[in-house]
Amino acid sequence: MVKRFLLYSLAHNRPVKVLLADTMKYKNITVITLDEKQVGFLAAGRKKPQRMPLDQILSASYARGDDGDTLKYAALEGKNESFD
Repeated sequence: MVKRFLLYSLAHNRPVKVLLADTMKYKNITVITLDEKQVGFLAAGRKKPQRMPLDQILSASYARGDDGDTLKYAALEGKNESFD
């Protein structure tokens, strides 16, 4: 289930809340790369991308204020596309 939320963040450029194994604290991240062993992300309040092993993430869920309804964001995501 964790991977599903990470894929949601990657596909829709939306932050997700993850529980980290080393600190046992929640952190909001936006996934920018994802492979079998690591995740590349932007943390809230930081501009520099970071990497972390997938096994460091214990759980994931929607960030505060996000209900996962991708249809209401479809217009915003498609706004940057040009139809020439």
